[in-house]
Amino acid sequence: MPGDRRNRRRPRRDGTSPLQLVAIASVLLGLVLISLRLLPGSPLESIAAARWGDVPDTTSRGGEATSTDRSSRPTPSPSPSPDPLPFDLTSTSIDVEIDGWYGWSVMDTRSGEITGSKNMDETSTTASLIKSWIVADYLRRADEAGEKPGDGKLNDATLIIRDSDNLRTERLYTEVGRAASIKRMIRICEMTDSSVADDKGWSRTNLSPRDTTRLGQCIADGRAAGPEWTDWLLKEMRLVRGSGDFGIRKAFSAKVGKTIAIKNGWVDRIEEQEIHVNCLAIGEDWTMGVMLRYPINRGYEYGMDNCEKVTDTLLRRP
Repeated sequence: MPGDRRNRRRPRRDGTSPLQLVAIASVLLGLVLISLRLLPGSPLESIAAARWGDVPDTTSRGGEATSTDRSSRPTPSPSPSPDPLPFDLTSTSIDVEIDGWYGWSVMDTRSGEITGSKNMDETSTTASLIKSWIVADYLRRADEAGEKPGDGKLNDATLIIRDSDNLRTERLYTEVGRAASIKRMIRICEMTDSSVADDKGWSRTNLSPRDTTRLGQCIADGRAAGPEWTDWLLKEMRLVRGSGDFGIRKAFSAKVGKTIAIKNGWVDRIEEQEIHVNCLAIGEDWTMGVMLRYPINRGYEYGMDNCEKVTDTLLRRP
C-alpha cells in the first residue's frame, strides 16, 4: 500500500549506511594487505622494498651478480713489454781503441729510435756497402715497370750481393741512372746526412753510420726493393760469403749470425792514404751500421776485426 512504510530501508541505529560499511571494509582490507607486504618473511613481501642498512640485491635476472663497485672490476692485463734489443745502449761511450776514425749507430726498427756514437752523423765513403741499395733500386724499379728480371739479371744481382762483384755492379749502376739512383736512396730512405759523389762513382757515395741504419730499415721494410723482391734480397744478404763475410754478425753466435742480413764495404783510398771499412747489418727488430777510416798501412783485416769488436762491445751480456 502506498501509505505502508514497512518495506522501506531504515538507517542503522549507529548512523552508518551499508555503503559506508563497504567503504570502511575496503580501507581496512587495504591496510592489512600493505602490512603483509612489509612483514619480513611474508609471501607478499615486496622484493623492491629496501630496509635500512641492507646491501641492495645486485643479482641480475640471469642469476649473475652485477657489481656497482669499481674496485671489484677486473684490472686489464698490461701489454707485454717488447723484447729488448741484443745491445746495451745505456751508454754511447764504448772503450775501443782504434787508430783512426770510427762511428756506429743502432736503430730499433719497431720504434725508429736511433742510438749511436756522438759522431754518427759524420760521413765516410761507402765502398761496396752501397751495392745493397743499387740491387734494391733495380729490383723495385723493374717491378714498378711491370717487368720481371730474367735469370741472367738475377744471377748478376746474386753475385753483386754475395760476392761483391764490381764489374756487374758498375753495369747495374749505370742502368739505374748512376747518381740519380743515390738521390732516390736519400729521398726514399729519408736520410739526413748522406750525399751523392757525382761523377766519382758508386764507391764514393757518402754515408753516415746513422743513415746506414736507415738504409737497413729501408731494405727491411720493403721501401728499397719493393714488396715483390724484399724477401729475396734479404735472403741473398744472409748468404754473403767469402771475403765479404765479416764484421757485425761475427760478434753473434753462429746460429744467430745466419739470421742476420749484411752488406759490407772495404777499399783502400790511395789518394787519402786510408782504408775505409763499413758494415751494415739487419737483424730482428734492429739495424746497425759501423764505419771506419784508418791509415792504409794497417791493412783490411784491421778494420774488419774492429767492426766486429765495436759490435761485441755493445752486446748485452748474460
